Amino acid sequence: MDNSHDVGLTTTQSTYIEKAQSKGQLYIQQPYELYSEGNQRTWQRLYANLLPKWKKYANAKFLTGVENLMLKPDSIPKLSEINQFLSPLSGFEAKAVSGYVPAYLFFECLRNRSFPTTITIRGGESLDYLPEPDIFHDIAGHVPMHTDRKFSDVLVRFGEVAQLAALRARAMTQSESEGIAMVENNIKAMARFFWFTIEFGLMKQGNDLKVYGSGLLSSSGEIKNAIESPHVQRHDLQLEWVVNQHFEIDRYQPLLFVVDSFDHLFQLVDDLQKHLQDGKLDNVAPGEPLVNEKDLGSFLNAEIDP
Repeated sequence: MDNSHDVGLTTTQSTYIEKAQSKGQLYIQQPYELYSEGNQRTWQRLYANLLPKWKKYANAKFLTGVENLMLKPDSIPKLSEINQFLSPLSGFEAKAVSGYVPAYLFFECLRNRSFPTTITIRGGESLDYLPEPDIFHDIAGHVPMHTDRKFSDVLVRFGEVAQLAALRARAMTQSESEGIAMVENNIKAMARFFWFTIEFGLMKQGNDLKVYGSGLLSSSGEIKNAIESPHVQRHDLQLEWVVNQHFEIDRYQPLLFVVDSFDHLFQLVDDLQKHLQDGKLDNVAPGEPLVNEKDLGSFLNAEIDP
């Protein structure tokens, strides 16, 4: 029996995505008519679960972003409508992709104010676990923050740091093995910084701590855990620590870092660039995340535009 209609655009099960990937199509359209009733119910349940927790734990800029995007609790957003609200505020746009985006291409999109956006949605049987990013994580977790100009400028600066890393990879004079090891360390350091800020960051807001990281904002269990659990370590962000700190993706995070403000975060990305230029990211501590061949190749073979 053909159950493709019931599957719709469910993560890891979508025929539409499989076909796009088989054709090598990374940037795609959002075929809204393919979302099943089950997909829409998943969005509704996720939104209902997260809304009261956003109001309690989320950074004020995120809550403003949710309002500015006119996110609907009862239906998956159309990216075209999201962009109508988003682009005038920060110049960013959500750009539909068929799945995994190699690291350099991802950061290059950010540099050009474009956010690679997954269009599938997780299965309804595991609402709080993401085997990989989905549209709720990307649109409801990430994009509200992109409506804020200061935060969006942080993402652009991060893309510029990645471009610099690719230029250093092109210009490396070491032996091939030493050069590749240097690039792997650069990627690992940037991935760790991105993880502990953009994905799982906490920020001071008056006398309170609030969540601004998308991985926390899109998980109804982890957003509360991040702020209230006595088992979570929360430390002021120190760049040298973060770039040497491994992380695991399949568990609640036991260690989180706090920034003072979006201006502070922007300054930290400037510091990250200086560390890169000074060679301080060329030999960071081993461990997760591992750098796969696609990510490495995306930096070594980057087509670099000015």
